[in-house]
Amino acid sequence: MSPARKGSGGKGRRRLSGRGPTPKAEDRVYHKAYRAKQERQAHPESRGPRTSRPSGSGRGAGPDWVVGRNPVLEALESGLPVHRAFVAEGSERDDRLREIFKYAAAHSLTMLHVPRAELDRLTGGAVHQGVAIQLPEFEYADLADAMAAALGRDDDHGLLVACDGITDPHNLGAIIRSAAAFGADAVVIPERRSASMTAASWKSSAGAAARLPVVRVKNLNRALEQMSGAGFTVAGLAGEGDTDVAGTPGVNGPLVLVVGSEGQGLSRLVREHCDALVAIPITSAVESLNASVATAIALYEVSRCRAD
Repeated sequence: MSPARKGSGGKGRRRLSGRGPTPKAEDRVYHKAYRAKQERQAHPESRGPRTSRPSGSGRGAGPDWVVGRNPVLEALESGLPVHRAFVAEGSERDDRLREIFKYAAAHSLTMLHVPRAELDRLTGGAVHQGVAIQLPEFEYADLADAMAAALGRDDDHGLLVACDGITDPHNLGAIIRSAAAFGADAVVIPERRSASMTAASWKSSAGAAARLPVVRVKNLNRALEQMSGAGFTVAGLAGEGDTDVAGTPGVNGPLVLVVGSEGQGLSRLVREHCDALVAIPITSAVESLNASVATAIALYEVSRCRAD
């Protein structure tokens, strides 16, 4: 065994050969900066100073924005309301952009031409492909007005749909669409732990959000108490419900159908505020239904029972 030696403090350590300077992000093929560089080179008109995102805007465009050529064209053709529409100066015209201009001209929609850097700023740095639209702020209805309209129906078939924990805006939009299709008077959502009326909700509602009142309340449980006190039967849609939807008590009178999220279902407090828990009979091979699908089926059953 060789004799022990005093430490050298690293002075005698053999040096490792370096690999050279770290390449820039835009030169690494696997990095998103590389793809952005390739995009700029392919579309020189998109070059320009990038501005910082506005403080508080978060990453990307806000929920009231639709960005990108395909999404904007689809949104316009779906009839979404438009507050402002923008196109970046110098944007390359392709078939999609020409279709957007054609739609704007046919519907007297003004397309504001702005510098690309300004559109970057407005959309929070989102990949907008030179075009974006902003929806107007949604005007939520008042709960008292919605209840009065439902209770004032001649057929006594007032119907409200309340959402508990529906956080997916696409599900919310689909629920609004089904509620309108089956004659509901309004959809009620809470302010917290819930999707709101964003561009995605608008689009999924297929225009129904423009015709059916959507109420947003601070506390859903208190709102259910108000509805119950006004004469509504509150029925919660739950897999373990005591009866199927066809047997909903009070189905021929003013009714509130409460639907929960697909994963968690109805919260404990919401269950306690329900007069009855009703279920949709499904096979044991499937654990649950998508919230918007379950709502549509339940509303159909309510409609069918009332027609008998």
